[in-house]
Amino acid sequence: MSLIAVFTTVGDEEQAQHIAREMVQRRLVACAQIEAIESVFYWQGALCQEREFRLLLKTTADNYAAVEAAIHELHPYELPAIHAVALDRVFEPYAQWVIDSVQGRMPPQ
Repeated sequence: MSLIAVFTTVGDEEQAQHIAREMVQRRLVACAQIEAIESVFYWQGALCQEREFRLLLKTTADNYAAVEAAIHELHPYELPAIHAVALDRVFEPYAQWVIDSVQGRMPPQ
């Protein structure tokens, strides 16, 4: 089973934490990491520079559609950035933990 990292950004830390917790609790992702970033972009004809929070969501490729749908459901932006990258090389015990986590084989602690 192949693993992916899904990325999205939100405007504040509380939104990031909410999405991260929902994704893990729904077993869509094994792990969600949050980091503060600075983004520069055009939106509706205006140049913007804003502080955002990036979420890195670790899951399986089979879960991508469900992860994307959940981000759309939970995300405050009109047009959220959602993209994924395949993880070609992953430490096998960690990869198995990700798989077990999203398949519900790891009981909550």
